[in-house]
Amino acid sequence: MGSKDLINKVLALKRERNAVILAHNYMDYDVQVVADFIGDSYDLALKAMETKAEVIVFAGVRFMAEQAKALNYDRIVLAPDPGAGCTIADALDVGTLRRVKEEYPNVPVVLYVNSNVDVKALADYIVTSSTAIKVIRRLSSDVVIFGPDSNLADYVAYMTGKRIIKVPPNGKCVVHANYTVDMLREVRTKYPGARVMIHPEAPLNVLRLADFVGSTNQMIEYARNSGYDEFVVGTEIGMLNALRIKVSNKTFYPLTTGPSARCPFMAMITLDKVYRSLRDMVHEVEIPKSTADAIREAFERTRKLLEG
Repeated sequence: MGSKDLINKVLALKRERNAVILAHNYMDYDVQVVADFIGDSYDLALKAMETKAEVIVFAGVRFMAEQAKALNYDRIVLAPDPGAGCTIADALDVGTLRRVKEEYPNVPVVLYVNSNVDVKALADYIVTSSTAIKVIRRLSSDVVIFGPDSNLADYVAYMTGKRIIKVPPNGKCVVHANYTVDMLREVRTKYPGARVMIHPEAPLNVLRLADFVGSTNQMIEYARNSGYDEFVVGTEIGMLNALRIKVSNKTFYPLTTGPSARCPFMAMITLDKVYRSLRDMVHEVEIPKSTADAIREAFERTRKLLEG
């Protein structure tokens, strides 16, 4: 079945099922084409809450679909490939987090959204890459338990001056952790007029040399509002699809095109799998209600802190 035929079949199924498709910024181009919303994982889960869809198909890795279920517990949430994990999320387990909490009693636990639901349920606050610094700055405690991404933890510590207890000490993204200063210097030579945007999951020595550090959604806004016309994109290479769709009048280059440029787990989500999941209503996400309640409470606590 050709891509155009498959796209039309997915669009027809969406109407038939009263479904909404959420596509992460890293998805393949044809998956983004059929999506109702394109964005980062938390933003997409919130977008779904605003719709009247009975079915949510989350084109992203497993923790994203589970998070969407926690925030939309009364909806059917489908994961096109439940085997699509995440090296950051899978780096932290419940036992490890509980041990660290016991070792540091009364220290707030702030978890990155890139964590699995059983771990998220133990968090005091849940942050995105765009809100982590704001939230931790607003906490009264000078010591914070933070995980699972150790590079983001280093960046938060650098930006806030607070003592960050990393849990685990070495959780990293399979893509961003491989960025180097040499890569950045090479693209500056190759594209001298371009601004360099880097995701905060990259090593701190790379982030300190970037023109802009931000989440995928923040990169879109920065590129859209900037007076510059060319940008080097230091995040998963699928992000170029989202940028070319949403900021079509500007030019984007990947920081690297090497083997590690594409997340193998994001690549597992294809248009065909989105179609089959929606056609057969398979791979429904199920999590305990108590877990979902705890996650919603942590998100609400975070929201109030940011708005307070």
